[in-house]
Parts: sequence; structure tokens; C-alpha cells
Amino acid sequence: MFGGTTHRWSAFSRARLIFLLRTFPALVTMLCVLLLFVPAYLAYEPRHTSENVSLKLAVLAFISAIGIGVAAARGIAAWRVTARLAGDWIDQSERISVAGINIPTYRIDHYFPLIAIVGIFRPRLFIATQVLDLLTAEEINAALSHEKGHLSARDNMKRGLLRACRDSLLIIPCGRSLDRDWAEASEEAADEWAASEGGNVALDLASALVKIARIIPEGARPTMPAGVFLFGDDEGVGILGRVRHLLAFAAEVDRPVHPTILRPVTISALVGVASFGVALAFNSHPVLSSVHSLIEHAVFALS
Repeated sequence: MFGGTTHRWSAFSRARLIFLLRTFPALVTMLCVLLLFVPAYLAYEPRHTSENVSLKLAVLAFISAIGIGVAAARGIAAWRVTARLAGDWIDQSERISVAGINIPTYRIDHYFPLIAIVGIFRPRLFIATQVLDLLTAEEINAALSHEKGHLSARDNMKRGLLRACRDSLLIIPCGRSLDRDWAEASEEAADEWAASEGGNVALDLASALVKIARIIPEGARPTMPAGVFLFGDDEGVGILGRVRHLLAFAAEVDRPVHPTILRPVTISALVGVASFGVALAFNSHPVLSSVHSLIEHAVFALS
């Protein structure tokens, strides 16, 4: 979906842009409801009225409530399944110590050659025994650097937020492609994090990817509903493209660009300006009055 201008951007910058685009509709909707519609209703809606809720409005409210309930139930279900499966993994695994890793790390006998970080607030690292036996020490260190890139970017938390607002973009054609683009960019961004340690690390990670890809059982996928894996999530991320990306890093060819417009200072300034505007609107009686009028017109149209 993203090309042209963003083709030369770093994967980290592309992932951040896609995440902002993907969550923006839900964020704006939430801010409008909390800072405009609710205050306008409380300030101008009569406490006692003879108005009745129309069938159309009731049906719309019911459908909206179902949508929110389904999204919440799906999120809770994914969290419970993940917690239960992580608990089973811990029971079947062996706690190990890995240099440079400051989160609990476990060796596990698993059919899938996984290297995965599971959890948002208490992340844990799981490494399949077959991976430890297959890779050299340098390749393991490179793969772990990739996982540290996910930790630094808080990708598990971002993945959870994307799941939470997934329904809001299902009706928009680009919604699903944004999910796929973010998954791909976040994996490449973690590769970039590892490759930034040096060309040899980039080559070791590329070698690790190729070796592990060869032993993945046909049709097999990670069984964890929520987590970041060396090979991405169930959306699937192309290994060939990542290997080429890493080889380019090792050769210092076509080094990605970090666009100025996505630097943290710029984003913070935009967020500050937006918050200031929202604060003005929140304290402006003409604005709240106009919003209440809009609500009344919408209710009338649905009556």
C-alpha cells in the first residue's frame, strides 16, 4: 500500500506512520465523544423531557452496543487464551539465562521453531529447543536482538491496540491492508534494530531466518494469539524480503531514510497543538451549543 515517498523511509518510520493512521479514527472518535458530545449533552439537554426513543435510534444504539461488546469480548478472550497458553508453556519449559536479555526467558520443546515474546506488562521470551540446537551463538544473539527491537518499540502493546480498534476500519477498504502493512513494517523495524549493531549482526540474522524457515513444518503457524514472533504473526510476513533488507544493511546499500516529519519532537508538537485545540473547544459554549444542536438534528432524523 505504501510506496513512492515512503519507499526510502526506515521500517521503523513506516511502522509508526501506519500505526498512527490505523488508530487515528478510533482516537478521534473517542476524543469527540468524551470531550464534545458528552459535555454538550450534559450542558444543554433538559433533565426532564417528554421525548421518546424512536425505534430507529434504539436499533442503532443496540447495534453499537453489540459491536462494543463483541470487540471487548474478543479482546478478553484473546487475553485469557494467551495467558492460559503462556502458563502451559511455562509449565513445560525450562528457565534459562541469556546474556543481554533482562526479561524471563524459557527454553521450550515445541513443534514450531519459535523465538517469541509474549505479554505486554510482564513480557516473557520463549525459545524452542530446536532453534537453540540449530543456530550458532552469533545467530542466536542476532535473533535475540530482533526481539529486543520489538520490546523497545512496545509492539505487543501496539498489537493489542490495533486489535481493539480493528472493527472501526472493517468497512474501509484499506483497513485490512493497514494491518498487514504494519505487521510487515514492524518485523522489518525489529530487523533494523538488530542490524544497527553492525553488518555482521545483519548477516547473522539473515542466516538465522533462512535456517529456521527451512525447518518450519508445512502449514504450521505460531499458536499464541498475542505475541511477537521472529517470523511475524498469523498475517504472515515475507522472509525473502526481510533477508534482502538485511543484506542491504550489511552492505550499507540503500540505507533507509528517517523522515523529518515523523521525528518524536514533531509528533509531540502536533499532539500538543491538537490537545490545545480540543481544550479550547471543550471550554467554548458556542462550540458545545453547536454540537448539541447537531445531536438534536441527528436524533430528529432518526425519529
